[in-house]
Amino acid sequence: MGMTEDTAQKSPTAISSSAMTTDQPAPSPARNAGLTDIGLLVLRLGAGGAALQAGLIKAFDFSTTSQFMADAGWRLPKFAAFMVTTAETVGGIGLLLGALTPLAACAVLSAMLCAWAVNVSGAAFWSEPFNVPFLIGIGAAALLFAGAGSYSVDSRFLRRFSWSSRLIIALLVLAVAAAVLTWVALYGVNPIHFTAPAT
Repeated sequence: MGMTEDTAQKSPTAISSSAMTTDQPAPSPARNAGLTDIGLLVLRLGAGGAALQAGLIKAFDFSTTSQFMADAGWRLPKFAAFMVTTAETVGGIGLLLGALTPLAACAVLSAMLCAWAVNVSGAAFWSEPFNVPFLIGIGAAALLFAGAGSYSVDSRFLRRFSWSSRLIIALLVLAVAAAVLTWVALYGVNPIHFTAPAT
């Protein structure tokens, strides 16, 4: 006896096939936003913590820091050491707390650009271009654009501050300009070498 069309549609195979092709529900926007906020918190802890550590090391042994910069040929070494120490320390705290995050990210990015230039200036550029200052600077730049997320002082207490796209771009330009100006005015050494510089 032949199987009717209705019976075929209700067979276990047909039911199983129908169940396998059922679309899964898409993740809710609230869940995605929560995961993004956790990701931003992790990024802030990493970039902010590393910048703060670098700043505190210099602050607690400031005389050694300024002497190191003097020996390296920096002009006004105490002033230069004060600038980088302040940028790393204050900027690192700002990133950790997520407080005035674009300003903190601007300070850290500027300091890391100078630190990156110091690291690559002593050898061929391609020997170690993606060093620790480079990675911290990339993290700071990402936070400059993305913001601190929900788990931050900005989100809890400083919502009245508005960071427009133009202001964010202006802070990025300021970070790069401050790093270049500091490097040229206080050091003046070409940091990019395609072969190891002569000693």
